[in-house]
Amino acid sequence: MAWLYLLVAGVFEIGFTTSMKLSDRGVGWANIAFFACVIASFMFLSAAIKTIPLGIAYAVWTGIGAAGTLLVSTLFFREAMSVVQIGLVIALIMIVAALKLTSPS
Repeated sequence: MAWLYLLVAGVFEIGFTTSMKLSDRGVGWANIAFFACVIASFMFLSAAIKTIPLGIAYAVWTGIGAAGTLLVSTLFFREAMSVVQIGLVIALIMIVAALKLTSPS
């Protein structure tokens, strides 16, 4: 269950970074979404670290957030990514998966 909590925390991290971008674009509800996503993300991260070691959980959480935010910025905000950046995101995802696979919990 802790890994599910961590995944959900990462998704909410993507939500709060996306909300920041929408807020910069003048979307009125984005500030409310930002704070809701921050609170939810940290609540789920807090639940996850009761079982998953803090360092592993934090690395996976930030990895999910970073990779997901890069995908959102590319797909929805049309921000460019180079071939090298795409390769690095794939490597990041592989590292996050490896952390999960090698974790004792």
